[in-house]
Amino acid sequence: MKRVLLITILLLSYIAAFSQHTYDIDFTQTKVMKVSGKTTEKAGHLVFDGNDHLSMIYTEPKGEYFIIEGNLVKINLDGKKAELEADKVKLVQLQRSTLLNCLAGNYEQAAIENHADKSISYEGDFQTVTLTVNGKVPRGGYSSVVLTYRISDGMLTRMVLEEGVGAINTYELK
Repeated sequence: MKRVLLITILLLSYIAAFSQHTYDIDFTQTKVMKVSGKTTEKAGHLVFDGNDHLSMIYTEPKGEYFIIEGNLVKINLDGKKAELEADKVKLVQLQRSTLLNCLAGNYEQAAIENHADKSISYEGDFQTVTLTVNGKVPRGGYSSVVLTYRISDGMLTRMVLEEGVGAINTYELK
């Protein structure tokens, strides 16, 4: 009986550790403005601990960053620099939570928090999850989120965030 209990505990520990997605990976970002058609491309390195710490340090353009440290969100993007406490700004809290949930593979929670419909499709070795917001998109919010996960390990390989204002940000994790 002790042996079965020990094996069960070890198996559950292994499953919990394996299901915790962490990233230490390069990425590219392409932003397309729907109205003007203007496209910008960026590149950098992403580190995610599987919980509430995310850093996106840009190498192109050098010096830009997007960092989540618990409740604190630090931004230096496109000439705008800020440090915000997510629990004090509802929109920042939603964006923070959406990003962390999508990276962790918790797209169900992201759908709930964004009041979004969810659809799932499969192609080859990949699962694509599309979240489409119902109703009015909050200013600065996402109207849709498209996530592509590798089936073999559940890792996010591509994330497309369409902002309510029409900008489309595509992140490729390499």
